[in-house]
Amino acid sequence: MFKGKEYIYEVYKTRNFSKAATNLFISQPSLSATVKKIEQRLGTPIFDRSVNPIQLTECGQKYIQYIEQIFDLENDFKAYLNDITTLNTGHLTIGGSNLFSSYILPSFVSSFIARYPNIDVKLIEDNTKSLETLLSKGSLDLLIDYSALNPSVYDRALFGSEHLLLAVPRHYSVNEMLTDSVLMQEEILQDTYLEDNVPTVSLKLFQDLPFVLMRPGNNTREHSNRLFKAFKIAPPVILELDQQATSYHITCSGMGISFISDTLIKQTPYDPRVCYYKIDSKHTRRNIYFYYKHTKYMSQAMKAFLHLSCHDFDKQ
Repeated sequence: MFKGKEYIYEVYKTRNFSKAATNLFISQPSLSATVKKIEQRLGTPIFDRSVNPIQLTECGQKYIQYIEQIFDLENDFKAYLNDITTLNTGHLTIGGSNLFSSYILPSFVSSFIARYPNIDVKLIEDNTKSLETLLSKGSLDLLIDYSALNPSVYDRALFGSEHLLLAVPRHYSVNEMLTDSVLMQEEILQDTYLEDNVPTVSLKLFQDLPFVLMRPGNNTREHSNRLFKAFKIAPPVILELDQQATSYHITCSGMGISFISDTLIKQTPYDPRVCYYKIDSKHTRRNIYFYYKHTKYMSQAMKAFLHLSCHDFDKQ
């Protein structure tokens, strides 16, 4: 109904077919024929050609009002698209477990907001299962986790990797024969403990000591089970918890041994009540990814955040 509205509006502005045709870079007969087709489509004339200069009919006046509203909406939408492209507006919702929400995301979210202050950023903290449900429904844009989500449903961008270390209460007598293997805080902070010459320990040395583990279904628990299986041990488990940070504090209190990620250790104050050990196993390493849904449109805000947080995002 409004196809060719630019022609109608130019005639309305100039009140002259010849001037309008010149401004539109078309011939006057062509412009007249186009306007006539539009009027025939509407079933009523837009212009009163019996007067000079030509005037709008009653229907023509209404038609111009709607054309101007359409132009306003188009301009508004162009401005909106420009704002999205230049990140002057938009929304970004990121989900993460307690560990990521507390120790990893804050610094990146802070940097992102400082760079793009007009983007509305929301951070949702929950367990992986609940967050994946939100991601599948489209309520989340990005989910940071080390669990393996269905690759047929989700794409991912590598954030980095981390390693699980063995955290042992210092008062346990087993530490007395492992003094050369205890990791220094600086080694963990600087990742020098990952070098091949740094001594490792066997979990068999701890097989009769109490452990504090994550609940079944948790990724850290899955890695713990693989480690136990690899070393063919089944140590006593005195507590099962939901949060790795809680497990760490339980170990600090002297109740049991736990598997703690170097990510958490790097973000918490040094506690002299704990000894850290590098475990002789490939099952201590895991990758951390930002997941996003295949079918979800990747907004400029999502791309900008992934560029900020994932150094090799363009290469993935």
